[in-house]
Amino acid sequence: MRNGNSAIAADRGLPQISKKFLANHAMPSLIKQAEFMASDIAGELHIYTDGSFTPATRSGGWAYVVMRAEQQLHAHHGVASGETNNTFEVLAVLQALSFVDAQVRGADVTVWTDSHHVVEGCRHWRAIWRHNGWKRVNPNPRARRRAIPDMLLWQKLDDLLERNSDVSVRWCKGHSGIAANEYADLLAREAETAE
Repeated sequence: MRNGNSAIAADRGLPQISKKFLANHAMPSLIKQAEFMASDIAGELHIYTDGSFTPATRSGGWAYVVMRAEQQLHAHHGVASGETNNTFEVLAVLQALSFVDAQVRGADVTVWTDSHHVVEGCRHWRAIWRHNGWKRVNPNPRARRRAIPDMLLWQKLDDLLERNSDVSVRWCKGHSGIAANEYADLLAREAETAE
């Protein structure tokens, strides 16, 4: 499934997501296409996310699967161009949180990812990055402050997490037999290869 005209433009060697890319990936317009009723939600939701990346093609896929207990309520995936696997792991969580923000704001939600990078970024680093003007922390005050890779994605993710404080982002071991996580992985890889 091709999802818009997504592209990542390199700026001074660092991957950046264009504003056009973010505009093309706004979830509310995509959710209207989904057969999902927010009124069907009762109880805690678990959303499993995954990203997939192929360096040779500089493209990848992202996916998320929404679960309540053992029931799958919704799944979505897409493809984009990018520089690293981390881009697609962040993008998967961003898309899942966009879904939460548009469809089930205020619900008790746990977003699961197999990316330590995303978990640490959401729990710890985003507040530091925000405080430092979205620049990397450097203990040497004379050193040049470098931009955060995928800064625009992280800023949008930060905004969504601030607006949806009931959401927690947690780590789960990938490829360990968790059915929804395995399905998110499959969808992300299928999205990537369907390009």
